[in-house]
Amino acid sequence: MSSAKARDIILIVDDIETNRAILEEILKDKYETVSAENGMVAMSLMLSGSVRPSIVLLDIMMPEMDGYEVLEMMKNNVLTERVPVVFITAADAESNETKGLGRGAVDYISKPFNPEIVLARVATHLRLHHYSERLELMVQEKVEELVRSKEKMLETMANIIECRNLESGNHVKRTKELMRILAECLNENPSMERCITEAEVDIMAKSAPLHDIGKISISDTVLLKPGRLTMEEFEVMKTHTTLGGAMIKLMIFDNEGGDEADDKYLECCYDIAMFHHERWDGKGYPSGISGEDIPLPARLLSLVDVYDALVSERVYKSAIPHSKAVTIIRDGAGTQFDGKVVDAFLHVEDRFKEYAEFHK
Repeated sequence: MSSAKARDIILIVDDIETNRAILEEILKDKYETVSAENGMVAMSLMLSGSVRPSIVLLDIMMPEMDGYEVLEMMKNNVLTERVPVVFITAADAESNETKGLGRGAVDYISKPFNPEIVLARVATHLRLHHYSERLELMVQEKVEELVRSKEKMLETMANIIECRNLESGNHVKRTKELMRILAECLNENPSMERCITEAEVDIMAKSAPLHDIGKISISDTVLLKPGRLTMEEFEVMKTHTTLGGAMIKLMIFDNEGGDEADDKYLECCYDIAMFHHERWDGKGYPSGISGEDIPLPARLLSLVDVYDALVSERVYKSAIPHSKAVTIIRDGAGTQFDGKVVDAFLHVEDRFKEYAEFHK
């Protein structure tokens, strides 16, 4: 048996008790009502989460904090900015109505109260409010669907590149999850230059599979060569960074005016594809940048990529033990790798080992 639909909550804010009582009586059969005798009490109820109103009926002329000040505070707080406000005004206060509507109120109700008008206006604005909420949810779901579709498409491209590179595709999966492990550790590390949010951790992990996307443009004679590359061939191989960066840059341009989360994802993909072979000491490629000039996602992926390459068997090399890979990475702190990123890696190296061994 389905539960009854929750009733909308109407917050009534008026310093005159009689007015509050009349409005409660008019509304009580259809809605839940909560009353506040002044603006300070109303804001306290809303900002504390004690009351989550669907609509606020707000008197204008009140002591300490008038209705305009309450409305301004509501519009400047993320918890209350979208709650519709209907002003309560005196019958002859046309200037108050104009001023209130100009500041963001959706309507007004005149005193003395006409029950039919009160109910009609509250019902109208609740319908509009709930329609707006549903519409925003539908848009957000569509945006998330498009982002997931783009992420899947790009990850599929990354797997195709690995297959062309005579790899199984597990490298793509491993770098994604190892990147997540490392970024999560940095998220908890206060020594980093800035805090990494959970959303950024997720974006970095999802961006990691695109680090070698530029290899799709490298010729087979270079990409599939089983032996050591010549200097000329290595120079060609190095261009996979700039080629990958250029590919993703085009996607960023095509996405102008798109969703902010999608923009951040593509920007992170660009930073990783373009700069994951840079070194902390400036001796990397393609730009020779150093230190914190290297974007943080690229610094993380650089370590993850090296670790996975060391412990994985390739057509041209055997895998080395986890302990030896840890030693190589530790020795590279401050030269090849960001020392703080290495410190984070050392905190989670057991998780790296466990994941890499299980997903060979």
